[in-house]
Amino acid sequence: MGKVLWHITMSLDGFVAGPGGDMSWMAGYEGPNPAVDEVLSRIGAVLIGHRTFFGPLGEGPAEGRVYGGAWTGPQLVYTRDIPEDPDPAYIFVDDLAEAVATAKAAAGDGYAVLIGAAIARACLDAGLLDEVLIHVVPTLLGDGTRLFDRPGGDGTRLEQLSVTHTPMCTNIWLRVPH
Repeated sequence: MGKVLWHITMSLDGFVAGPGGDMSWMAGYEGPNPAVDEVLSRIGAVLIGHRTFFGPLGEGPAEGRVYGGAWTGPQLVYTRDIPEDPDPAYIFVDDLAEAVATAKAAAGDGYAVLIGAAIARACLDAGLLDEVLIHVVPTLLGDGTRLFDRPGGDGTRLEQLSVTHTPMCTNIWLRVPH
């Protein structure tokens, strides 16, 4: 079975979304990136967190197609508020361990990629996260959703797998020791 990967882009000051969940700051940071190409070729399924899927106002799918449509495959949403009339393009699951197990099964030997800061934190806390790939872009947001926020938290040591650079970002690939 594959691994659970948190794949995320972050500003230099540690934010993955701007105020109110704004993602427009990422425009202009697209471009050739071998790390992204590698991940896209290895994704078997994605597991999207509640706030990322529904948006900060809970109105419905917030960001459009996963990876801008560059990837297609099984998409799961972890939420305690499963819609009465769920979108058939998504599998909704209300238990974290079940959501991760279902995503890993759907991914086969590929990655089950987490999309969202809160779901990644929950998976890390539950011992369900295997790797993290962060694209650090040269911008300062000053406010928004932090990459990882655990007030009063205990340190979590990660192991570096690789660091690569492109003109648009620095890619940091890490392993979560179990």
